[in-house]
Amino acid sequence: MDTSNAQVRLLRNDAGHRYEIWVGDALAGVATYRESHDRVTFLHTIVDEAFGGRGFGSRLAAFALQDTVDRGKRIVPVCPFIAEYLQSHHEFDEHIDLPKAAQS
Repeated sequence: MDTSNAQVRLLRNDAGHRYEIWVGDALAGVATYRESHDRVTFLHTIVDEAFGGRGFGSRLAAFALQDTVDRGKRIVPVCPFIAEYLQSHHEFDEHIDLPKAAQS
């Protein structure tokens, strides 16, 4: 799918408990989460195969993580993609709470 001229939109879908990346009129990917009063636990991130390999997952992760920090919440990276993204984006280090299983 040619996406070179398509508008990319990123948004938080509170009702769906997910962040979304849209390319034109197509939903290209989602990052699902569970939210508590002070934390956002990222559960799963997926990008549609038609949009894979073009950085849409990284753009989605960056948006979701920055939105979480901007809202004063802590990041809990259960999702392997989000956890891997955080390993090379240290600007979020002070906002991360590791999942309990990773702490033991």
